[in-house]
Amino acid sequence: MNRSSHSSGFISRRTALKVVGIGTLGGVVGYSRFSKPQPFVFEQDALSLPCDLPHSKSVVVIGAGLAGLACAYQLSQRGFQVTLLERSPNLGGKIASWTIRVDKEKFKMEHGFHGFFPQYYNLNSLITELQIKDNFKSLDFYSLVFRHQEYQPELFRPTNTAFPWNIVDLAIASPNRLRWGINLINPAHWQVFRAITGFQIPKSFNRLDHLSVADWAAQDFPKGLYDLYFLPFAKSSLNAPELLSTGELLQFFHFYFFGNPEGLAFKGTKDDMGTSLVVPMQKAIEQKGGKIISQATVKEIQVSDRQIEYLTYQQGNDVTDSPFWVESNQNIEDQTLDYYGTGDRVFAVKPGAIEALSLTCTHQGCTVMRQENGSFLCPCHGALYDQQGRVIRGPAKGNLSQFEIVQRDNQRIKLKAISDDPFSIKEKIEADYYVIATDVPGVKHLFENMTGAVNPTLKTKIDRLAVADPFAVARFWFDRDFEWEYSYFTSLSGYQLTDSITLYHRIQEQFIDWAKRTGGSVVELHAYCYKETEFPNQEVLLKTFEKELYEIVPALKPARILHRELVNQKNFSGYPPNSYQDRPTTESEISNLIFAGDWVKMPFPCGLMERAVSSGLLAANVILHREGLQRRTLFSVTPEGMLKI
Repeated sequence: MNRSSHSSGFISRRTALKVVGIGTLGGVVGYSRFSKPQPFVFEQDALSLPCDLPHSKSVVVIGAGLAGLACAYQLSQRGFQVTLLERSPNLGGKIASWTIRVDKEKFKMEHGFHGFFPQYYNLNSLITELQIKDNFKSLDFYSLVFRHQEYQPELFRPTNTAFPWNIVDLAIASPNRLRWGINLINPAHWQVFRAITGFQIPKSFNRLDHLSVADWAAQDFPKGLYDLYFLPFAKSSLNAPELLSTGELLQFFHFYFFGNPEGLAFKGTKDDMGTSLVVPMQKAIEQKGGKIISQATVKEIQVSDRQIEYLTYQQGNDVTDSPFWVESNQNIEDQTLDYYGTGDRVFAVKPGAIEALSLTCTHQGCTVMRQENGSFLCPCHGALYDQQGRVIRGPAKGNLSQFEIVQRDNQRIKLKAISDDPFSIKEKIEADYYVIATDVPGVKHLFENMTGAVNPTLKTKIDRLAVADPFAVARFWFDRDFEWEYSYFTSLSGYQLTDSITLYHRIQEQFIDWAKRTGGSVVELHAYCYKETEFPNQEVLLKTFEKELYEIVPALKPARILHRELVNQKNFSGYPPNSYQDRPTTESEISNLIFAGDWVKMPFPCGLMERAVSSGLLAANVILHREGLQRRTLFSVTPEGMLKI
């Protein structure tokens, strides 16, 4: 991989400054105030190589989230025969959209608001290629509001200055600048400052990956700095501070602020994420002959002689006969049933029984709750099922799914679906390359279904991958609007559950139109990484969200809730202490198996959606390189902090 200084405008200019004798920090400070550094070129072929594949080669990509879509898109454009398999009926993973009904109208629901930052260079390059820039709109600024008013609200506006001038600009604009608590005479504070402004891969991980953010902050960290910026933004990584590696936090802050010359502005989608981004990527893949198969569950992956020979999959709904493991759930208090799974995949088992009942409502996928009389009630939309899971009243039309317990192992069980309908025929695929681009639970499940000579070292790496605490999104439709002085997406700090609020009726066209016609509003609250011990079920989540919403927006107290939707899942990648070293890289010990996803160890700074997309393009580049083709040029912010140690 080419990381030479000539590949980056920023690096080469720094080198030039040193040549003429201005290599001091003061020289770079003056320089960066007036000239914005350019994106760092991470991967670029020096030679001019062919772009298109001259002969037939096939690739199977498993997982149609952003990583899988990006990989499939890039390879399909270069002439590869691409088959993209997705277990869900909806493409997009965490940016997927699906249709819901609110009274007599249809809307698109999604997994929560996503911001598109200007330093998402690789994602934005795809958006440019797809000619869909008009699908996005600038939100101009965003706010951070504190619950107990111990700090004044922070307001972040677009800037185009690099470090250290972005800190200077932030200090000038911040009403809390005198409360940051930084004392550079204090050696501990100086070390904090050096760490956060001197990020390097892998040195920062080698020094601080063993520490959680909470433990690091407990070591004489400036309190105001932690409360104002590090705590709320660390949680926006969807990892709790006590479970997040300090090395990962430093990468997060370097990518979003200290190494980022693009400022803090971002865009949102004019329509839902599926319409705005997923569908255009899907069409581009299919227009090049790519085959996309949704509701496809991989049943077996056969490995022999250090490579995958073939895989089999079964197409149909989520209720397939492919066995899977679920962990015990000790957070739901019930003396009559045992529970397994979490988020929106929970199963109930009578003690000693050989069957399990899925508690996923067949209406919109919410998790139903057992009532005192033994029936099961959906807390979101009111669907009711009897003790056997048979639907009593709508809006659900189908019964809860039944599963056979085929194996027990300590605190987990292996389930296999029971269905009156015959399962679809198992299909077999043989390909030259295989890309696993699922989430962490998905890749773990795939490795459980691998047969043959699976590399034990690789299997151990996959087993050690962590899943973060669950996240939750609640969206409410109200019969009236309200005044709001902050940004349409606002980060919140200090609440028991809520971490952000989004005013969808001020951002997305479908809700803007509805609000104009009805005078109503559509508001979403997001909890990035809540504790299951505090919020063991969806009823508690909804009640807490609603309570906190009325505290955040008192004007909504007299309003009538017309509709509400809840999404909660536990499938986001975890980055706990001591996880960096063993994290899988793009290339694996199985020669024709490549990895993509935000759980892959990345060689340059990136985060969230950009991390997923970049990992998918890196996976595609591995295959392109092996076939002697021109790799896609990949970009990032400058890879190292200016005050590197």
